[in-house]
Amino acid sequence: MVAKPSALHFTPDPEANKLLAKEPLAVLLGMLLDQQVTMEKAFSGPLVLKQRLGGTLDASAIAAMDQDAFVTICCDRPAIHRFPGSMGKRAHELCRYLVANHQGKAENVWKGAKTGEELLQRLKALPGYGDDKARIFVGILGKRLGVQPAGWEVAAADWASIADVDSFDRITEIRDAKRAMKAAKKSVKEVKAL
Repeated sequence: MVAKPSALHFTPDPEANKLLAKEPLAVLLGMLLDQQVTMEKAFSGPLVLKQRLGGTLDASAIAAMDQDAFVTICCDRPAIHRFPGSMGKRAHELCRYLVANHQGKAENVWKGAKTGEELLQRLKALPGYGDDKARIFVGILGKRLGVQPAGWEVAAADWASIADVDSFDRITEIRDAKRAMKAAKKSVKEVKAL
């Protein structure tokens, strides 16, 4: 069993890292934003949102906002993502989903999951979460946050990911592993194409 940490060291900002460990919505949004930007940029986004939303990061409050108004907040400089408009819409949709299906609480997505497969299916149902993103998040929950239903290891990503980051220094190592994995996949595709 993993003890709940005081911080997830996914960014160079200690305040952002503490938020990721303290507030379940923050880490869920950070994972949502983790595409086509660096991991540290993605996981810094929730702190930026919290600051712009008056110091509170609440799915019910975000869901109740006009989507265009929320997207504008995401687009303000510095933007929360390389594609702040589309990712702002996804974040808003995620919060609306949490309100409709999990009483507005991110932690209710994983609370009470009996198996890793059940947890994986709950995550895959989230807007913006595909299979890979959901599997990585199962890893974050199991390896970093102590959420370990039976069989979680099988449901978690079996490749190097942000779930393996226990200190910010490991980000570069994980990034290099991801690049090597992508290069290997590309080589296999090229060979098959011949």
